Amino acid sequence: MVNETFVAADPKSAYEQAIKKYGEGVELVSAKQIKYEDGKLRSEVSIAVPKDLFMEKSFGKISTEHSDPEKEEDEALLAELGELKKQLSLMKEEMLDSEDESVMQTVKKLFMKKGIAKPWLDDVLMSLMGSNILDDATLLVSYLLEEIDENLEVRKETLDEPKIMMLVGPTGVGKTTTIAKLAARYAYLMDRPYKVALLNLDSYKVGAFEQLAHYADIMQLEHITVDSVEDFTAGLEALDDYDVILVDTAGMSPYDTKKFIKTVEFVQTDIPRKLEVNLVFSATVKYEDMDDIYNNFSFLDIDSVMISKFDETKHFGTLLNFMLLYKLPMSYFSTGQEVPDDLMVASKEYLLEQFIGDLDEA
Repeated sequence: MVNETFVAADPKSAYEQAIKKYGEGVELVSAKQIKYEDGKLRSEVSIAVPKDLFMEKSFGKISTEHSDPEKEEDEALLAELGELKKQLSLMKEEMLDSEDESVMQTVKKLFMKKGIAKPWLDDVLMSLMGSNILDDATLLVSYLLEEIDENLEVRKETLDEPKIMMLVGPTGVGKTTTIAKLAARYAYLMDRPYKVALLNLDSYKVGAFEQLAHYADIMQLEHITVDSVEDFTAGLEALDDYDVILVDTAGMSPYDTKKFIKTVEFVQTDIPRKLEVNLVFSATVKYEDMDDIYNNFSFLDIDSVMISKFDETKHFGTLLNFMLLYKLPMSYFSTGQEVPDDLMVASKEYLLEQFIGDLDEA
């Protein structure tokens, strides 16, 4: 695949340039807004296309009748390096999968069964080669749990200055309910009452406005809805004296490029106050969906992950695996349906307790 960047006044226009050149099948890689040397803000949208299609659209069909000896030599060298890398990988695999390492294999299989990815485990276990920790199952389990604890990140809760918190995520993960819990926490359950407003961008989901409006009425909070970037800017200006503005967005499939482009426009709006982007992510996530979710939401510059639906699973290995692989800080856990009770500040200890309970059942 080859990446190509298109530049326009807004993300939508840049993306339309890509569609015009390559058709609907392009893969979105990133979208960002940059201030150029002339002081103007422009949007850059990067897409990935197959190399052959890129060459054809950019340079026309290229004749392959004449060979280039230097190019062939470089390609041969790259092939040899690739083969060497493959052999080294196989050697590493054999070391880690050797039947002589029965204790290590037993523990490794246990963690893999519970959702922790083999590449992450292999990296940690390779660092222990020659250590007696590999011969003691209890020590090895403890060591792996300590490594998990060390690699998890938590974003501290701070309300020292006014903030805008936008929640994004796949459809059905509970963004609106999480916003209601956060609103109640900030407005009524902190060391002092903060002035909180709710802003709704979810014009796709039927009833989304009504659901957020219902929570706002109960808690006596300001609530507005907007459909355009211009309305979004105006809405934020109208709420300028609020301590916290919580922004609800449309749930998105990882494959819904048009909604992503629309959300990028909101995220990259030029506003004076910092906008925090929080990915709401379900504890019930499937291993097969992790990469798609991360790859499609990460270019929104995620500040933290809020994990929902702790009450809907007893298996937390895949969730832990996601946090270990992508190193995103956790901020809040949603542990049930009750507003505002079932919300807690993220805790590594709490998440590990749930995972250890799952290990004990093995």
